[in-house]
Amino acid sequence: MILLSILLSLIFFTLAMFHFIWAAGGSYGFAASLPTKETGERVLNPKKVDSAIVGLGLTAFGLFYVFKVGLFPYELPAWVIQYGGWIIPAVFILRSIGEFRYVGFFKRVKNTEFGRMDSRFYAPLCLGIGVAGVIVAVV
Repeated sequence: MILLSILLSLIFFTLAMFHFIWAAGGSYGFAASLPTKETGERVLNPKKVDSAIVGLGLTAFGLFYVFKVGLFPYELPAWVIQYGGWIIPAVFILRSIGEFRYVGFFKRVKNTEFGRMDSRFYAPLCLGIGVAGVIVAVV
């Protein structure tokens, strides 16, 4: 459980770093991270502050797993451990399933740069995060 929690933390901190870079004006990987219509038009048009908010959320998720296994001497309230341990994996499992049009395993729009990246990397990563989170919550 400790190794899985550390792995989840590292994944969340890495994802957060990308979002903070985008919030600061960086563009590496940004275009490929947003779903687009077949015409190339973006489905989402996040602002820099949106990237920062997502980065903060991902950082909080990473810290959750760091604190849950006691890597640092800080004890989270029992209700945070109880609900967070199930909410975080649920979010990522739902993300992997998707909204059936542009995002997730069951999306219809697959022939865009995002669609290909989502099928190969993003959706499987989200499912892996979700499954690992459930394992940590159960053990």
